[in-house]
Amino acid sequence: MTAELHSRRAALACGATVAGTVTLAACGAGGQEPKSAPPKPGGKVIALAEVPVGQAKYAKLMNGDNVVVAQPTAGKVVCFSAVCTHQGCEVNPPQNGQVRCPCHGSVFDALTGAVKQGPASMPLAAVPVKIQNGDIVSA
Repeated sequence: MTAELHSRRAALACGATVAGTVTLAACGAGGQEPKSAPPKPGGKVIALAEVPVGQAKYAKLMNGDNVVVAQPTAGKVVCFSAVCTHQGCEVNPPQNGQVRCPCHGSVFDALTGAVKQGPASMPLAAVPVKIQNGDIVSA
């Protein structure tokens, strides 16, 4: 009976190790994490007055996702996902015209979402927004 218990334990330990390896391999695949539901059109993101011309701010969509909202020129607004395109980490709030990923060091332009420094090779995902009654809302 002792040998049977040891062999069962060994089989369970081996199975857990194999399953853990498969799980870790899947986690390290390098893509973005699954996205939540798209924002509801018309939902307020941030007041236009809170985003100065030539700057970007962190904001939250109604679905709970963090985004980077910018006003590159007066009356033009853009919005980007706050999820790094390298491996799905959430980027830090904009600072000095840049958005940095704390996980692997990618740097994005806060006004365009473009990659300024890798390892990310794709820009931050655009989120459609528009100006409505003095607010920036989901489009």
